[in-house]
Amino acid sequence: MEAWEVLLVVLLCAGAIQGITFGIILWRSQGPHALANRFLAAILFFFSYRLIVETMKIFELGRYDFWYHVLLEYNWVYGPLLYLFVLSYVRPKFKLERIHLLHFLPVIIEVIWSFFIKSQNFYWDGTRESLSWLGYWGYVVWMHYPTMFVISATLIIIYARKSVRVLNEALNDPQIRIIPERVVWIKRVIQVLLVFTALYLIGIGIDYFFFSYNSNLFYGHPVFVGMAAITYWMGLEGFSRRNEDAFRSNATVSDKNLDQLQQVADKITTAMEEQQLYKDPELSVKKLADLLDTKSYLITKALNVVLKTKFSDFVNGYRIEAVKTLLADPKNEQFTLLSLAFDAGFNSKASFNRAVKKITGKSPSALK
Repeated sequence: MEAWEVLLVVLLCAGAIQGITFGIILWRSQGPHALANRFLAAILFFFSYRLIVETMKIFELGRYDFWYHVLLEYNWVYGPLLYLFVLSYVRPKFKLERIHLLHFLPVIIEVIWSFFIKSQNFYWDGTRESLSWLGYWGYVVWMHYPTMFVISATLIIIYARKSVRVLNEALNDPQIRIIPERVVWIKRVIQVLLVFTALYLIGIGIDYFFFSYNSNLFYGHPVFVGMAAITYWMGLEGFSRRNEDAFRSNATVSDKNLDQLQQVADKITTAMEEQQLYKDPELSVKKLADLLDTKSYLITKALNVVLKTKFSDFVNGYRIEAVKTLLADPKNEQFTLLSLAFDAGFNSKASFNRAVKKITGKSPSALK
């Protein structure tokens, strides 16, 4: 075995072991997203399986021998698993039902068809007549054309788009109190799989049209090294967030409660804009609740559910806009930035700096 083959085996095995290890941990986790973790674990298991199969081929196993008939293809499973992973992660009341199993119909078709095609080797005697019409042309289409790979890539692209749509709907649904920063990693997973799939399709095209399926050195091995890297990375991402809750407390809100919270949110916004309550440096949730003659918990809940923000961020947002307005007035050129911040309601330089950095992503001096 040459040095590059040894390195390749090490990389593929590292990815497979990582996928299996973290897959088991995710499968057994009992966090708030237990079902979603199992779907992610399944993706890792199938990726690891594919890496193991490719490793066996390097050792000349699985090429028209016993393992060739045992190790079937599961290339069409990644798309449905990705979609159900995202769906179960962002839907607090998601339950796996029979209708969801329809997404795996292509996988069942692929397994049956793969077994049928591989079984043709038992009848093949070197002549076309030894096979049935379906057996012969099925073998040609399956083995001599990139059929299974193109369908696999297409399914991943379709389900990735569905996953993005589900994720965006959850983020914009006021009844699902999802924490945006806790699902950023899921967006990364979808994007990485899409990029990998696009590169995979390009590699398949180059291999088929220019090398007649003989270019493992040019596309096959880099593809599986990339799959190993993704498996390794995705396992770490899932493991580090296996117990993290993407929802705020009381993630779902009834229509009646939502209407009540909308009214409270309107009162808060009106009070801030018309009475400029944010200029009070001692303003608190309780003080605001007393001024609006409502309960403190309703103030907090209305901010979280309807306005999707925290009290401090909400108030500081108004204060920062007030600072901008003061800076735009030529009459205030003689005043320092900090003095204007105090006029807008900030009670210290530290709180002003933190708020500007957090809300605008820039330094306070950039406000000028």
